[in-house]
Amino acid sequence: MASSSSSSSADQVSRRAQILRNHLNQAIFSLSSSSSTSFESSPCISFSPPELSERIEFDTKEMRKILDGHNLEDRDWLFGLIRQSTLFNPRKLGGRVFVWPDYNQSMEQQREMTMKRIGYMLGQGVFEGWLTAQGPEAELRKLALLEVIGIFDHSLSVKLGVHFMLWGGAIQFFGTKRHHDKWLRVTENYAVKGCFAMSELGHGSNVRGIETVTTYDSKTGEFVINTPCESAQKYWIGGAANHATHTIVFSQLNINGKNQGVHAFIAQIRDLDGNISPNIRIADCGHKIGLNGVDNGRIWFDNVRIPRENLLNSVADVSPDGQYLSSIKDPDQRFAAFLAPLTSGRVTIAVNAVYSAKISLAIAIRYALTRRAFSVAPKEPEMLLLDYPSHQRRLLPLLAKTYALSFAANYLKMLYVNRTPDLNKTIHVVSSAFKAATTWHNMQTLQECREACGGQGLKTENRVGHMKAEYDVQSTFEGDNNVLMQQISKALFGEYVAAKKGNKPFKGLGLEHLNKTCPVISSQLTSSTLRCSQFQTDVFCLRERDLLNRFVAEVSEHQAKGKSKEYAFILSYQVAEDLGRAFSDRAILQTFTEAERALTAGPLKEILGHLRSMNALITLEEDSSFLRYGYLSVDHVAAVRKEVAKLCSELRPHALALVNSFGIPDAFLSPIAFNWLESNSWSSVQQQLGANKFASSI
Repeated sequence: MASSSSSSSADQVSRRAQILRNHLNQAIFSLSSSSSTSFESSPCISFSPPELSERIEFDTKEMRKILDGHNLEDRDWLFGLIRQSTLFNPRKLGGRVFVWPDYNQSMEQQREMTMKRIGYMLGQGVFEGWLTAQGPEAELRKLALLEVIGIFDHSLSVKLGVHFMLWGGAIQFFGTKRHHDKWLRVTENYAVKGCFAMSELGHGSNVRGIETVTTYDSKTGEFVINTPCESAQKYWIGGAANHATHTIVFSQLNINGKNQGVHAFIAQIRDLDGNISPNIRIADCGHKIGLNGVDNGRIWFDNVRIPRENLLNSVADVSPDGQYLSSIKDPDQRFAAFLAPLTSGRVTIAVNAVYSAKISLAIAIRYALTRRAFSVAPKEPEMLLLDYPSHQRRLLPLLAKTYALSFAANYLKMLYVNRTPDLNKTIHVVSSAFKAATTWHNMQTLQECREACGGQGLKTENRVGHMKAEYDVQSTFEGDNNVLMQQISKALFGEYVAAKKGNKPFKGLGLEHLNKTCPVISSQLTSSTLRCSQFQTDVFCLRERDLLNRFVAEVSEHQAKGKSKEYAFILSYQVAEDLGRAFSDRAILQTFTEAERALTAGPLKEILGHLRSMNALITLEEDSSFLRYGYLSVDHVAAVRKEVAKLCSELRPHALALVNSFGIPDAFLSPIAFNWLESNSWSSVQQQLGANKFASSI
């Protein structure tokens, strides 16, 4: 048996060897018979800046004004401050200086650098008026500077967002004059460092279910805060692990044995020397996949006593003798009023996500305009990556959507800074929609740009790959995106029921289109039809209208079978999520159309028309709901796909101008966005080694 097995193995080896010889003989014959193939050496690749070959047909500075929307001088001032300081880790590569955080540092070092950078900006007056100045202009300046900080480092912007927008914002909106006078100035100048203790180990999105309990001691005039169980520990609290001296504590308020719901209190967790306060326990959340410059921590409260005045009392108060006082008697309305101001976090997240997408696209597209691969014919130059239709299809639709979301983010900011109590519901719904849309888009864009940069996308210094980990958290903090989609649908359900019960027209949230006749989509979609803004609006409104009707019908059907309203919502989650996306997409298209309409005829308006069409059509192609519910036919979608390819070829010549319009300084991009040959040269390696030795000797 052994001999037979050995013979069989030898036969297999012989057959495989013969097959290999045949392949090699065919290859040699092919090479010798081909007159166009030779083994001549190719000249070395040389770098050519895209500015030398790419045309600019519109004013990129004017486009930047439209995209940024406000405070351009303030933005450029802060860009300059960051470039000037060695605290922002300047590195010279390829003849250029870049600034980005050193992610090779330990978690502890990154946290320390975050605080040093905050100290530097504080000394330069960056935070002046962030809490003490009033009015839309002051708020827009703060938002603009926070956007610049986010372009440099997400950890730094989150750390500041927690201190100013969450801790400071809670005092502004939940507090009254006594709190403003005592806390806002010292917060603005960092005499105290604040954090925001809402999330718990056992409760994140469900704020009403948090388990921290606060009671009132009328004998001493103090509130007493307790963590009654492990699931009630405050979790993921930015700033709590190392630096925060005070926190806003969200807790159930129990007065005379009756739970009055969630309220907010000010509690000290450290003294000004950094020592943890009595009856407070703090632990570190540890190393994360990103955002390690933020010291997320966990907090337990063990009979922590605070003055009665530390209740943030704009919505409700407790008298010295322990009586609960509120002008809003309904607990649901009180809870809604209580949480309404928290939309500031979603506003900043949405805008931050758009700028992250801009960074990655600027890097990937500039790289694709200088990096070549493969020749179409022998002895011809290799093609630029962005000249491949497939590469255009990967990046240019994302570029168009980033433009669309820029206009959406600007609309959201203006809505927020000009807010009134009547707008609370609108701001909540729109901020939920745009926060989800922008953060989902950002993660998709980062992944595609990482892949489009090939192996270079893996290098931390080229930013895109690492930014995936830095920004991944945006999909879940300040509201899980899928939960936000369902919240939007619940709000739309309420609008529908109210309109039908009162026999009134729809008003607000952009739902006025429901008062008109239902749009009809033509059976034949020509190129001009597909690019028509009215068609795009009609098909988006048709989807939203139909899904709202379906959602109401499905919820009502479940209720008719004996299910509670809340459980009916849960069972209808699929249509709810489709409806949430439909609302978001229609609202985004609406902001784009309004921005385009505001321009006079010319190159800017023309290129924005192409981008608006690309954004709309790529949504039609990629969102399966248009086919699933029959708004478009298979032939329609085929026509859409063909038009997307045409738009890619038309946008290709403008790619450089479109990313240059983002206004992001070169230093905030990465080496592969420029002379990647020089930045990877041996001389550059030697320069970097010398710089590292010098830095370590200081």
